Amino acid sequence: MIRVFVVDDSPFVRRALARVLATQPGFQVVGSAESGAEALAKVPAADPDFVTLDVEMPGMDGLQVLPALLRWKPSLRVVMLSAHTREGATATVAALAAGAVDFIDKSTFNVMDLEFLRREVVDRMEALAPGNGASGANGAHAPATADHAVLDRLRYCDLCVIGASTGGPSAVQRILERLPARFPVPIVVVQHMPPGFTEAFAKRLDALSRLQVSEAVEGMRLAPGHVAVAPGGRHVRISTGLAVVLTREPSEARHIPSIDVTMRSAARSRPGRVLGVLLTGMGEDGADGMATIRAGGGVTIAESESSCVVYGMPRAAVRRGGASLVLALEEIAELLASLLP
Repeated sequence: MIRVFVVDDSPFVRRALARVLATQPGFQVVGSAESGAEALAKVPAADPDFVTLDVEMPGMDGLQVLPALLRWKPSLRVVMLSAHTREGATATVAALAAGAVDFIDKSTFNVMDLEFLRREVVDRMEALAPGNGASGANGAHAPATADHAVLDRLRYCDLCVIGASTGGPSAVQRILERLPARFPVPIVVVQHMPPGFTEAFAKRLDALSRLQVSEAVEGMRLAPGHVAVAPGGRHVRISTGLAVVLTREPSEARHIPSIDVTMRSAARSRPGRVLGVLLTGMGEDGADGMATIRAGGGVTIAESESSCVVYGMPRAAVRRGGASLVLALEEIAELLASLLP
């Protein structure tokens, strides 16, 4: 049974979430609160597995409540509910870096559409629940350490693409914080986020990293020491001259931006000279892109189950033979930091 506690200052949102969760087998709503202070008073006694936490509330907001909840129970899975505003996006990105596992954009919320809520809330929690797709390699294995041939190929890479989804903002931050300002290759980050949130994500990374980080724009030239973050609502393709091309096609892609789209274009623009890194996330986006990079002679690194919030995308890459290496997050950061000549 997955135990859920709902925190939101809107009674309509609280009732809608409680209603949809109550209809799902395996879920139990164990309490609710309309303020941060009330949540901190009630949550310990309710002992939930998940908390849905509103970002913007009067008094103590979600960003203030989150660290207190995680100190009480480090294994608690917190899903933020965010308004699609500049302030809401900034706070949401900070919450994801502070330990929230995912977020839902409340601008898309329709409390009367219970099927939408089921997809947005229940499906995420099922995937994030321990033992329900959040872990388990099911026999998929790849080399855990680099042989000399792989390390040699790393030295010839002149473009790096990092893909991530659920749990990714904090993982990407931890990698970029380790890299020196003179990092020798340009980096493109494709993080599954809707429009409006990727700009805040890029600004946060720029403030915390020694690299220059910005949201990608049409025609931007990729250069060493710079990180381009794919904007929400656009795919990033990379030209042979290492320039950014933004597009909405394929419009039918499950995720826009798509990791596969960027990785495949990178493999075409720099055959055998691409480093692909696939981090935590649900689903399979990036698995084909990693396989394309590796088949073309590039180097690919999948995050290991041991450090993933959700071992979904990296597992899919491993199963398809798309991973040259499988490493824990800190090992990936250490390897990338060693790439200075």
